[in-house]
Amino acid sequence: GQNSKTTPPKSLVDPANPSLLQCYSPSTLTQLTPVPNLSKSQVDALALRAKNAQLCWKQSTFPQRRRVLRTLQKYVVSHVDQICRLCATDSGKTQVDALLGEILTTCEKIRTLLHHGETWLEPSFREVNPMMMHKTAWVEYVPLGVLGIIAPWNYPFHNMLNHVLSGLFSGNAVVTKCSEHTSWSSVYFHSICRAALEANGFDPDLVQLCTGVAETGKAMVECPHIDKIFFTGSPSVGRHVMAGAAPHLKPVVLELGGKDAMVFCEDVRLEEVFPWAMRGCFQNCGQNCCGVERLFVYESISKDFIKAMAEKVKNLRQGCPLGKDDVDCGAMVMDQQCDLIQALIDDAVAKGAVLHCGGKRNSSDNIAKGGQFYQPTLISGVTSKMRIWKEEVFGPIMCVIIVPDDNDDTCVQLVNDCPFGLGSSVYSASKTRALAIGSQFQTGMFTANDFGVNYLIQSLPFGGVKESGFGRFAGPEGLRACCLERSIVIDRIPGVKTSIPRAIDYPMDTNRGMGFGKGLVELFYGDSLFVKIKGIVSLIRYG
Repeated sequence: GQNSKTTPPKSLVDPANPSLLQCYSPSTLTQLTPVPNLSKSQVDALALRAKNAQLCWKQSTFPQRRRVLRTLQKYVVSHVDQICRLCATDSGKTQVDALLGEILTTCEKIRTLLHHGETWLEPSFREVNPMMMHKTAWVEYVPLGVLGIIAPWNYPFHNMLNHVLSGLFSGNAVVTKCSEHTSWSSVYFHSICRAALEANGFDPDLVQLCTGVAETGKAMVECPHIDKIFFTGSPSVGRHVMAGAAPHLKPVVLELGGKDAMVFCEDVRLEEVFPWAMRGCFQNCGQNCCGVERLFVYESISKDFIKAMAEKVKNLRQGCPLGKDDVDCGAMVMDQQCDLIQALIDDAVAKGAVLHCGGKRNSSDNIAKGGQFYQPTLISGVTSKMRIWKEEVFGPIMCVIIVPDDNDDTCVQLVNDCPFGLGSSVYSASKTRALAIGSQFQTGMFTANDFGVNYLIQSLPFGGVKESGFGRFAGPEGLRACCLERSIVIDRIPGVKTSIPRAIDYPMDTNRGMGFGKGLVELFYGDSLFVKIKGIVSLIRYG
């Protein structure tokens, strides 16, 4: 359902009924169907249902799990337009941005799990030492139980399915707390997951959705039925999640902010890198954790680059993504984000940065009345004295930083002068040079002469360092993060087993025990034949 509205609500909690959350489209401010604002007891009840359903699911086979994933993939592929429109309505993104960031990534996640997931979760056999040569050792990956997902608002479809897919394939139940800003579409996306389970004869209670505000997320973190938390969001909220999990010794994975750098060396062909700069900065209207927030352009090409970019950014079309006209940039999901961006831009300009275009809310005639739009913006001359140098923008801002004297070492220093460390990229005519520069960046991911492909290669772990958090999604590392890594040791040779020698058995004879123990150390770890023989003699003497 949709109703007309002209201003965003002051609070998403319905003042007339606090048990409901108000939902609206950020590009039109049209009111959408409200969703429940769940209490702690309701969260606990949903998590308990998931926990009970997981008792059976953990016994499922990989072929059974693959059937569920194939059902999901079949649905997604046949409903691309519908999913993209829902994402555009609820989060304000363009339909093409939805296809690239929501559909493509999700389908690749499913394909990767179908082809490699079972291999990644197979027992990992480990080498044994000479002392334990009669043993076989391996690590097995056991489902943790119930995973708690606190998802952000920038990609409502993918950010939900991303963890549902990993969680289900690794044998877990999944409880998701979606963002209060994109709850309307999340309810539908959640129903897709439940339907896929039910269609294959499994309990749909394996997946649960919690809608609500911060208190609902807090209840998830503290819930006794949830075994691990995966949080995506800001560093400030991430710290609250850690603090909430600490009393329960509950493990967390934190994928926090990003302020990714894209570097253009002086040897690039400008016309070839222009599209990458535009896509890196304006994909999803800049609301992208691995979006480009810092463009480092070498000095000798900076004037030509800025001149060309100013024209391109100025000509970007912005508006309602579901209107009759084509648009390049959509709306901002949160109205207050526009205020934050404005404060960062005003601070930079006041301290000497050059504003080439944009730099304010978009209230032009071609914008839907009352929508939450911030103009695509180009700013240059940014220095470390400005807030925008280190604070995450999360908006449609191209921020150009000039690298003096085309110096690679200076470039590395500038890139690393940042509290975040998620992704990065370097463009150069020399792949070797690009890799040499990028290998010095303090980031969790790096790409040479490309942007964003790390996440499309789902065999790679995704995550960062510093304020960008810790732990990983995707790849074997991310899938195994959904599991308990349990070490197993058994006897390898029938009839041969470990026994405790009398020399170190109770009651203890210190002299004999020390002599025998030293003999073991000398035999197995001595660095010469003489020492090893000496160890054998001690074992015979004291054994």
